[in-house]
Amino acid sequence: MENQVLTPHVYWAQRHRELYLRVELSDVQNPAISITENVLHFKAQGHGAKGDNVYEFHLEFLDLVKPEPVYKLTQRQVNITVQKKVSQWWERLTKQEKRPLFLAPDFDRWLDESDAEMELRAKEEERLNKLRIESQGSPETLTSLKKGYLFMYNLVQFLGFSWIFVNMTVRFFILGKESFYDTFHTLADMMYFCQMLSAVEMINAAIGVTKSPVMPSLIQLCGRNFILFIIFGTMEEMQNKAVVFFVFYSWSAIEIFRYPFYMLSCIDMDWKVLTWLRYTVWIPLYPLGCLAEAVSVIQSIPVFNETGRFSFTLPYPLKIKVRFSFFLQIYLILLFLGLYINFRHLYKQRRRRYGQKKKKVH
Repeated sequence: MENQVLTPHVYWAQRHRELYLRVELSDVQNPAISITENVLHFKAQGHGAKGDNVYEFHLEFLDLVKPEPVYKLTQRQVNITVQKKVSQWWERLTKQEKRPLFLAPDFDRWLDESDAEMELRAKEEERLNKLRIESQGSPETLTSLKKGYLFMYNLVQFLGFSWIFVNMTVRFFILGKESFYDTFHTLADMMYFCQMLSAVEMINAAIGVTKSPVMPSLIQLCGRNFILFIIFGTMEEMQNKAVVFFVFYSWSAIEIFRYPFYMLSCIDMDWKVLTWLRYTVWIPLYPLGCLAEAVSVIQSIPVFNETGRFSFTLPYPLKIKVRFSFFLQIYLILLFLGLYINFRHLYKQRRRRYGQKKKKVH
């Protein structure tokens, strides 16, 4: 008796330039796959949901595609890749609005548009970096040099912040609350060194040595250095306050997990406990650190008003005195805006690393 023609289960996903189809058929040989008049035609003998049979389907795409599909057979499925004629995001796969019953999203490859754009930018950056490296010299040598440089940078920062964190912890257990009030005089030199050195991270991101976005690095660098050099560094009245302890402690607690994670990444090592800590400890520590920074700014406002430091008078005919505390109040708003930007960036990183399965999408 002639085999019945059936429709297989088909799963799809997309990127800006490509469409991916996964046909759930095993033991397929010599399938007939073609695209004519923007319609994909598939026919093959294989083992599917209805056993060994001839399976067939047709899909008319939403927009124009190139008529040369590429497919790969595996023991359990047929993977088909179709190139879009124009690189853009489609709202759905087929021209017909109602999704065919045999078609479903491929959640193993599914990305939403924003994630796909990030992936596209990452691939483009990787391609440009590869071209740059090839034009400059041996890829292996330059890659080794870059890894060695990044490893040493992260090692130095890890040692510096670890020294601060351990020192503060030991002094707290020995001296108790008394250790709060001389934190700056005891640890400021090392914190100055680590925070000035952290400018290297922004430079690395800006010139493409690392794939980190520039804006979060810039926000953190400027924010921390403003607190350290302006609020604490220029005002002796602020250096004896307990808030210095909490600012320094939150900063160092974050970095003692972040820098060793990057260190091990340079040598292609992944310690799962450290990775989890790197992508998790910021959740409580970033808001706490931001709160401590905000408290230090609030406490500094009357000090700056009393001393008149950094205040100035506008030239004639205005002759209005502008107090530095006015800028500090604006900075408080920017502080929490920067927290939101960095929190959003870190949340996206964590979601990509430990993301939940995306909701079913038509």
